[in-house]
Amino acid sequence: MILGKCPYCDDGQIEVRDKEVSGKKVKLYACSNAAWKTEDGEMFELTENSTCDFKIWQNSLARYGKWLSYKEVRGLLEDESIEVELLSKKYGKKVYYNKYIALNQEYGVSVIWD
Repeated sequence: MILGKCPYCDDGQIEVRDKEVSGKKVKLYACSNAAWKTEDGEMFELTENSTCDFKIWQNSLARYGKWLSYKEVRGLLEDESIEVELLSKKYGKKVYYNKYIALNQEYGVSVIWD
């Protein structure tokens, strides 16, 4: 499934890939010009023929109680930032709050803390 055009290379498309990391199934939204190899299932390295390294892990915001959906990734690719609901469990209480997230070439996405 193609979600949109890669923002960091000329001819790449962001596609959905199924991965298993530490025994858990996770979606990887990655550029079609990127390929990774792994020996242990945890450390991923780019292959020699990759021309782009952009990727977004579905669970990249899991520490904030957020897993990214197809719709949210499409929104990021179109607008470069979107508003999402995050969760804080500070002091034993669940507090929901809204923040903007933006594309980040190194990490995939990052939270905009104002």
